[in-house]
Amino acid sequence: MIYLLRHGQTEWNKIHRLQGVTDIPLNDTGRQMARDAYAKYKDISFDCCYSSPLIRAYETAELFLGDRNTPIIKDERFREMNFGPYEGTYGYFTDETHPLYSWFTAPETYVQKDGVETFEEMTARAVAGVEDIRKNHDISKENILIAGHGAMCASIICYYKHMPLKDFWDALLKNCELCELDF
Repeated sequence: MIYLLRHGQTEWNKIHRLQGVTDIPLNDTGRQMARDAYAKYKDISFDCCYSSPLIRAYETAELFLGDRNTPIIKDERFREMNFGPYEGTYGYFTDETHPLYSWFTAPETYVQKDGVETFEEMTARAVAGVEDIRKNHDISKENILIAGHGAMCASIICYYKHMPLKDFWDALLKNCELCELDF
């Protein structure tokens, strides 16, 4: 089985500041969320973990896995979407003049601009990572964890559930939410 795990809370999550590939660490709440998730799912053993190299996802993986002795492999394909010059900005959900407003409110209408990674680019790299895991592991016998990010995890879920782009944000995991990926 393949499981997806979104990282714990960061200060930027808390204040609704757009993170993307900006390497923001977990805050104390995010660390506690990961420890709580460890306790909640302690009976699941994981044979291997693939993690985004961004510190918030990698630290979440370490805390979530706890004493399981599961190897963690950093994989660039599981990093968050690159929001280019808009990383660090506010108002992307609430300000209709924000360049990424439609990306978050009506993704099917968003037109790529200013070097922001597209849905298609993010999905292609993330799904390529999942497909490599499926080739290299017997997921009928092994539990594999992918520790990543909101949009990246949603892109994987949407791809395998054949969800239309307009429903993209319906697949968003909460911080430290674990999801079984069903093929």
